[in-house]
Amino acid sequence: MDLSIALTFPSITTKPSPSHLLLSRPLFPSSSPGRSLLSTRNPSSSRHNHRTPRQRLRRRVSAAVDDDDGGFVLEDVPHLSDFLPNLPLYPNPLEKSQAYAIVKQTFVGQEDAVAQTVVVHKGSPRGVHFRRAGPREKVYFKPDEVRACVVTCGGLCPGINTVIREIVCGLNYMYGVDDILGIVGGYRGFYSKNTVKLTPKVVNDIHKRGGTSLLTSRGGHDTIKIVDSIQDRGINQVYIIGGDGTQKGAALIHEEVEKRGMKVAVAGIPKTIDNDIAVIDKSFGFDTAVEEAQRAINAAHVEVECVENGVGVVKLMGRYSGFIAMHATLASRDVDCCLIPESPFYLEGQGGLFQFIESRMKENGHVVIVIAEGAGQEFVAQSIHDVNQKDASGNRLLLDVGLWLSHKIKVWSTSFISFIAIGIS
Repeated sequence: MDLSIALTFPSITTKPSPSHLLLSRPLFPSSSPGRSLLSTRNPSSSRHNHRTPRQRLRRRVSAAVDDDDGGFVLEDVPHLSDFLPNLPLYPNPLEKSQAYAIVKQTFVGQEDAVAQTVVVHKGSPRGVHFRRAGPREKVYFKPDEVRACVVTCGGLCPGINTVIREIVCGLNYMYGVDDILGIVGGYRGFYSKNTVKLTPKVVNDIHKRGGTSLLTSRGGHDTIKIVDSIQDRGINQVYIIGGDGTQKGAALIHEEVEKRGMKVAVAGIPKTIDNDIAVIDKSFGFDTAVEEAQRAINAAHVEVECVENGVGVVKLMGRYSGFIAMHATLASRDVDCCLIPESPFYLEGQGGLFQFIESRMKENGHVVIVIAEGAGQEFVAQSIHDVNQKDASGNRLLLDVGLWLSHKIKVWSTSFISFIAIGIS
């Protein structure tokens, strides 16, 4: 069957997505036509043309430029048929689904693409496009031959259990797949733990609980051991839910699968509450993160209003992008200044943050500042002479910009500001 890089089964809130993930020509198509994703976005530009760290992680992506078609560029990703060109094709089981019987156009066309940039100028090149995710008319697996597995890796994020549930229910109800395994405890679960059987009944109510029912961990990626386990267990579809480090690992798994000539489809499902994936509206968990962030902002606002010359600093998640900080700021209406990684700032001098705080203090008697965790990292590194360190997933460890900013404001304003810092992460 056909597996798309980011799945859109009926109740999943995320749209098809990212970039350094694998397979954008579905092997196991998603249930509804959607947009496939291949790059990172940033709040300061709606369809993001510049490259960010998340985009640079992309592996094995090819770009085909058609000069005869107005500068149309297709950024593609690996597919089973690239190294197994003679695979047989089968009718998509959705053809016989009663749920799709009334739909006029059930399947996504092979040449369908989604533009990265919505607004273009007359005479300008058509620009970068991505393959459209969604169910294809022909698939590469028979339902009774499929043994799928699902694994969750990295940090927790709201909605992981919902994604697990919809993968299992989508495979079973829509495509007739009965053999689905859960890999327990992240990547190391492939070679150090027993699997669990996943059925619609097993996952029926897991979406009501937080965390991940399959457990998770950082690190533990051993490509050879993982692919050996996949081969020994007869798995031929691998669904990997995780962030940057996890998807780098998924790319390595695909490369080893290709090297061995195995008929195994690897699908990466992006897990990022930061919402930093291009061509989609929201990644799963983003709305919950914004709601929780507003509570912290409201608490900070209440406190600074109750003291003379109060300054509240709320640090929110956002490694490379400030979507959570920006949306929470717009929703709360109590924030005076929002600092995000995409927009550089400075502290002293004309137009600096200190000047802004002073002017707002004179006007309102208090200030609330929201800062994304990835903002100002270069300043923090300079002040403590930090060397780049990475976590078990290979992500750069961020320095605490909230504490750094709190200290800088305190030193600058010792004489007249009562400082209050409230942070969440």
